[in-house]
Amino acid sequence: MPTRSTLRGALRTMTAAAVLTLALGGPAEGRPLPARTPAAEPPATLCAPAGTLRGAGGQRATVSLCAGSGTPSLSVTAPAACHRPGTTSRLGCVTSGSWTARQHGETVASGTLPGSATYPGPGTYDLEAEVRVRSTPDGVDLSGTVRATLTLTAPKARPTHRMEVTGGPLRPGTTTALTYTLYRDSEEGDGSARFGLIGEEASGVRLATDDARCVNPLIGRHPSDARLAYSLDCALTDLQPGRPATVTVRVTLGARCSTVVSKLGYWIPRGQALYTGGMLAGPTVGCPA
Repeated sequence: MPTRSTLRGALRTMTAAAVLTLALGGPAEGRPLPARTPAAEPPATLCAPAGTLRGAGGQRATVSLCAGSGTPSLSVTAPAACHRPGTTSRLGCVTSGSWTARQHGETVASGTLPGSATYPGPGTYDLEAEVRVRSTPDGVDLSGTVRATLTLTAPKARPTHRMEVTGGPLRPGTTTALTYTLYRDSEEGDGSARFGLIGEEASGVRLATDDARCVNPLIGRHPSDARLAYSLDCALTDLQPGRPATVTVRVTLGARCSTVVSKLGYWIPRGQALYTGGMLAGPTVGCPA
């Protein structure tokens, strides 16, 4: 037969459970406990064997192609293991070159190795890379084409920022006003962003603005005050959903044409993680021949 102290302990346990259920809005109020939202698929890297490069002296390099997904960028690398004749150990080696991703025979992304491009979304991709693999001072120096097929499953991230431009096209011997409108469409992150413009260096193009948030970048060692006239760098701190920022720029061309490209770097803080932002390619303003 239960003792009085045992009954008191059981009553306290039942009372605590009832209070917890009420706090969660559970069955004691006639409602089910809230279901847990499944976690989003975290960023991941997928690798596949891509081929073996061989040299006339028996050297060889076994190359893989790897693609990271789950972020706004598709990052591609080509790790390799180098082998020298007469040894069974693997040598450390470095790879460089370029890569192309195709889907149904159509190129959807490309870049240098290692490098990244805009993530095209989930699907099966045929990756091809022109690589150079070296191991110094071990004497391995091989080049060739490698291929792999990778199936990426991470969903394409919804865009958080976008850019539009009015004005143009650019014409030699004129000054043209371009107005850029910069949007932040997501509640994620904060209002910080870095907007950049750059023309073709050898053309003599000059970029200028009266906007106090923008400067032509400094070059050279202090106390040099030389600046890049063909480039403009703007620090924005007030981007909010429903409140875009505008920057008006004057582009002056001499006798030669130049396009002007734009980019936006944005910050999405997640604690103290080192990389939580992204880069967005903006519109290019052309100069018809």
